[in-house]
Amino acid sequence: MQYEKKYAWSWLLRLYHWAMVLSVIFLTFTGLYIDHPVTSSLTGGGIFPMANMRYLHFLAAFVFTGAVIARLYLALFGNRQENIFSLLRRLPENIVDAWRSLLSYLYIRDYEHPGLGHNGLATIIYCFTFLLAMLQIFSGFYLLLPESLFWQGWGLSVFGSPQSARLVHYLSMWYFMTFAAVHVYIIVWNEIKHPEGMLSAMLGGYKFKPRKV
Repeated sequence: MQYEKKYAWSWLLRLYHWAMVLSVIFLTFTGLYIDHPVTSSLTGGGIFPMANMRYLHFLAAFVFTGAVIARLYLALFGNRQENIFSLLRRLPENIVDAWRSLLSYLYIRDYEHPGLGHNGLATIIYCFTFLLAMLQIFSGFYLLLPESLFWQGWGLSVFGSPQSARLVHYLSMWYFMTFAAVHVYIIVWNEIKHPEGMLSAMLGGYKFKPRKV
């Protein structure tokens, strides 16, 4: 079978992707330490591990927030594979595609997504993940800025107490950890099953699709 090279992802989408990867890694490790610190006081060498971890957590959170803003921009103004309007125009097709993709991942039937962008199942999961990322950002800023009237007013109306927001923030982190593990598995699975360059596309922007005869 012959393949042809096709442009799929813009430089901003690829930048968003890797910014998310790095920020989620830092947020996870620092978040786990903040939840279960080895010590919350100064060490013998004058080092304050908790303060350092919180600082790294906040830096990664701002990168995470910037990445989410970039993806929101692409959802409105990105190319056909990236914007939400082309997704909505093909909504019935995407629902069918999602079902067929699920059956393929479960080894019930063989199916290869014909388009350049995400398959229907991935689109649904990414939309949910994006909404959860927004929830993480809002709960995080609510916890970070307790003296801000804006974040207090918004946070109290949505989460109630800061402790409730902290629980939502913590449980959502486990979703992102699970998502990352499944995401890596699916990427490797697709690279073996359908060699379209899904991984390399997040570096160079190009995918390889079967050439139409």
